[in-house]
Amino acid sequence: MEYPEAIAYLLSLSDMERGYQASANPTMSVASMRSLLSRLNDPHLGRPTVHITGSKGKGTTSAMIAGVLREAGYSTALYTSPHLHSFTERIAIGGEPVSPEEFAAGLSAIQPAVEAERESVHGDVSTFGVLTALFFWLVRAQLPPVDWQVVEVGLGGTFDATNVFEATDVAVITPISLEHTQILGSTTVEIARDKSGIIKRGTTAVVARQRDPAVLDVIRQRCAEVGAELVDAGSLYDVEVTEIHPWGQRLAVRRPGGEMLELRTPMLGRHQAENAMTAVAVADAIRARGFELDDRAIAEGIARVRVPGRLEVMGQKPLIVADGAHNGESAGALARALREYFTWKRCFLVIGVTRDKDLRAMGFELARLAELIVCVGFRNPRAMDPYEMIQQIGFLGPAAVAEETVAAGLDTALAHANPDDLVCITGSLYVVAEAREAILGESVIRG
Repeated sequence: MEYPEAIAYLLSLSDMERGYQASANPTMSVASMRSLLSRLNDPHLGRPTVHITGSKGKGTTSAMIAGVLREAGYSTALYTSPHLHSFTERIAIGGEPVSPEEFAAGLSAIQPAVEAERESVHGDVSTFGVLTALFFWLVRAQLPPVDWQVVEVGLGGTFDATNVFEATDVAVITPISLEHTQILGSTTVEIARDKSGIIKRGTTAVVARQRDPAVLDVIRQRCAEVGAELVDAGSLYDVEVTEIHPWGQRLAVRRPGGEMLELRTPMLGRHQAENAMTAVAVADAIRARGFELDDRAIAEGIARVRVPGRLEVMGQKPLIVADGAHNGESAGALARALREYFTWKRCFLVIGVTRDKDLRAMGFELARLAELIVCVGFRNPRAMDPYEMIQQIGFLGPAAVAEETVAAGLDTALAHANPDDLVCITGSLYVVAEAREAILGESVIRG
């Protein structure tokens, strides 16, 4: 199987990322996922695991945790989603995405088990589920063996295809806010209840700072029910931004007891400072479980992590910044960061979202900054029509126009912007990916 064939096969399966689903029923059940892994002789087992969920920041925090572990001398495997340009980005071994050839060979190897599962009593398999199985298969195949795997949840927690462990070393919950309400629940408490399902007996649960105190109550109750240790990082730790530079920011993280740890990160924004603080708390939890991990590894691991599409500067004069803010809370964090970290006169907003997002909540946070809002379509079946977007946010004040593509939207924004202005590209990561293609000429492996 060649890489294009592998992608065609993956996209022939049920794919929630590309097909809108307003149902509490998962595309692939956990029972089916465990059955598939059993057919593959349980490749998810046999190594320490960090399992991470949340509404925002989980991808960056996952990358920071994996980076810290590598700097401590451990070999790592990192599973994240979605990708920007290639499915291979989702599976990183030793900090590097697997090659298209390795990806395709692995999928070819597990395909018989996938087909057997498709014909079983468990029901359908999904693109995400098969990708998850592929990750574990490729991790087990590594020689020497991988020391740690860091696994990011796809959606929610309890019913997610990654929730196949009887036990993990650390479960991480980043900030929770309203998202995928048709599936996860209509309140942050309901969403927290779903996400806390990744916490298992004997696990250390590290919880980032939460805006809603009731979220922490739900997680505390889950820990008590299953016998897990709770580390409330939002209360026990604190972080201060001490310097801001074009290359990033310097931070001071206060640990329990008052000890300070000085950090630097190329990731901009107060929310990235919070992600770094959570990563420090996870590193401390790993060390408390008996693994060797010093402060040098923590500092260097966080300093080396760059995640494209998160307050990424892609141009100057005018300033061009891209950020995948996909809900109201993330949009609020983006708005604050644009004001605090950059200097500009006028803002031209290029935005595209999928149909399940609360565009109005995002608009309320961002519209007050904008001189013009350019609503764009993009290459995903779930993309909201740009003219429908105008109907939802066109009343917020700035002029709003629609463009069918991200490239056309960028052309419109850049035609209006002066050298001292800002063009901000936001919404779906699919939009950010297309902007990177258009502006940076990013090399893309289709799929």
